[in-house]
Amino acid sequence: MSLITEIPQLSQAFPLGVSRCAGDQPDIFNVAVYAPDLEAVTIHYQGAHGEWTEAPLPELTDGVHHGVVEGFGESARYAFWPAGAPLPGEPGESQLLLDPYGRAIDTVPAGDQPAYFSVVVDKAFDWGSSRRPATRWRDTVIYEAHLKGLTQLHPDVPEELRGTYAGLAHPAMIGYLRELGITAVELLPIHFHIDEPHLAPLGLNNYWGYNTLGFFAPHPEYATEGARQAGPKAVQDELKGMVRLLHEAGIEVILDVVYNHTAEGPQGGPALCWRGLSEMKYYRHSDDGRYIDTTGCGNTVNFAEPRVIQFALDSLRYWVDEFGIDGFRFDLAVALCRDENHQFTPRHPLLIAIAADTVLGGVKLIAEPWDVGYNGWQTGNFPQGWADWNDRFRDTVRDFWLSDQAALAEGGGAGTVARLASCLAGSADVFGRSGRTAVSSINFVTAHDGFTLADLTAYNRKHNEANGEANRDGHNHNRSYNHGVEGPTEQERILAARALTARNLMATQLLALGVPMITAGDEFGRSQHGNNNAYCQDNELAWVHWNHDEDARTMLTATRELLRIRREFLSEQPAGYPAREDTSYLLWFNEDGEPMSPAQWSDPGCRTVQLLLGSPDGTLDGLIVINGHLEDRHLVLPTVSALEKFGVPESGSQMFELRFSTAAANAKRRGARLQGGETDTAASNSITVYRA
Repeated sequence: MSLITEIPQLSQAFPLGVSRCAGDQPDIFNVAVYAPDLEAVTIHYQGAHGEWTEAPLPELTDGVHHGVVEGFGESARYAFWPAGAPLPGEPGESQLLLDPYGRAIDTVPAGDQPAYFSVVVDKAFDWGSSRRPATRWRDTVIYEAHLKGLTQLHPDVPEELRGTYAGLAHPAMIGYLRELGITAVELLPIHFHIDEPHLAPLGLNNYWGYNTLGFFAPHPEYATEGARQAGPKAVQDELKGMVRLLHEAGIEVILDVVYNHTAEGPQGGPALCWRGLSEMKYYRHSDDGRYIDTTGCGNTVNFAEPRVIQFALDSLRYWVDEFGIDGFRFDLAVALCRDENHQFTPRHPLLIAIAADTVLGGVKLIAEPWDVGYNGWQTGNFPQGWADWNDRFRDTVRDFWLSDQAALAEGGGAGTVARLASCLAGSADVFGRSGRTAVSSINFVTAHDGFTLADLTAYNRKHNEANGEANRDGHNHNRSYNHGVEGPTEQERILAARALTARNLMATQLLALGVPMITAGDEFGRSQHGNNNAYCQDNELAWVHWNHDEDARTMLTATRELLRIRREFLSEQPAGYPAREDTSYLLWFNEDGEPMSPAQWSDPGCRTVQLLLGSPDGTLDGLIVINGHLEDRHLVLPTVSALEKFGVPESGSQMFELRFSTAAANAKRRGARLQGGETDTAASNSITVYRA
């Protein structure tokens, strides 16, 4: 007589989603879904032979319906529905309720609108000896890119791999990123997303992907045809393989994630997932029951609810644990940090939970520090451990090199050099109040949203007619300057001026203290022909072109050289540079090589400054000369006696080697060595870099 009694499987309320039960039977799963608004829930799923079956989730614990279900197979479709409620149609064709924790989503044609189903996926993958690069913030250079658009037109990527996860991992792309000096790719959303309803009649789709339907599911359309045909497991393996190869090349992968709203859209729209499970818990409502929309997308996810915070944390951990992701950029991050009174707080439970989480503690966290709600601008107010997209940097740099230049060209006045100097110094006035340093500033001049770098120099106004909204969409105040002609021109004088300004913009963000972010293609002058809101342009307008002409090659060479100078400079500084004040100095000099006076800082007629930066413990200093005037300026390079006025010991260097200039004439003098106290010429509207 056996002493072993068979114990039936007991369902659990945790973990949420579908998970394999312990034991030898591979088709028995625990199913758990948070749906406090529903009295009872039924799961509908496809068996191993394709037949559809339904089973109740008989247990209810703290709003979680759960049960043990048999008959699942790998890649099986499934969805939920309120028990006893009539189905909207055949279970394999009609839209039921997706699993918020579904690891994949399958799209099934069903009349005018497709139906979406969650899919079971085996997570096994051989990572080999791959390890995360763990690049220090100060050494990080971010490359923001759309996964498809980056390689869709790349001639050196095989045609069948273009626009895919595998395409980004191709040696041609990895080699390019490494040679350029990129340490991290920041990918526009690769979570499963769908199009907004208004796009289909226009023959357009949501190219950017900021309309998420699956926060645990990769977007299958970015996989190769072979992987899509093989199923969700092959899609996941291709994505994981991409991450593995990038890691082996020393490149981190950061995901742009959109937890602030979902693809279910405005109140009253179709229930695809969260709306049907618990609309009141998942979305923010006012006292009168209407949606509160701080995202501009129709709904706002309610991060005043503990289960919503759990949902986001579980998703983030999943991408780190299962896909090796190195960091996240949080779209409209302020919406995630509003409390039960809908007010932003840097002590929000989500932020505290992320800070205390052992999985998320080592990843890069980047906030887009605003939303469209009341008091939505919060740049500089996120807590330690976070970096912010620095829009103050973006606007100031554009003002100095574009708006001011346009005003001066018309005989008007311009701003002082003081605000630009603050940006070069790491925006301490912005980040100091939250106890953070320069490495919390993500320095960018452009991003996916807005003009490209080249278009900033070629258009005074947006040209979004192709979006089908009568040019009403997109920003109107771009701080751009067309240099005298709107759009394309063959006038060499204007083309040269635009190229110089583009180099100035790039140089400012790559030489400033903080973490630079380059938008894909800006390094060689990619244009979207004046479209500053190409979210729906899944075509050659928004894709990156790789057929470089001479101007593009010149810009690319300048970008590479600037990144090389940045790497060399940082490699000669102590480990704490520039985060610790005692490891760095920033010394500001006027045209005469003397310390800048308060009067000069506030004088709009003073648009020339010299910045000597380095560390008392470093072995290399750098001198950056900014000339924002429309004419050449003669300047005296700092002397030892001038350095001593700042407390720099006499051992400070007196020799300056010219390493780079955005002005073509000065660039030809590369390698020239000058003594402190000698006079040099700063070309009009230019940046010059010396090694000291």
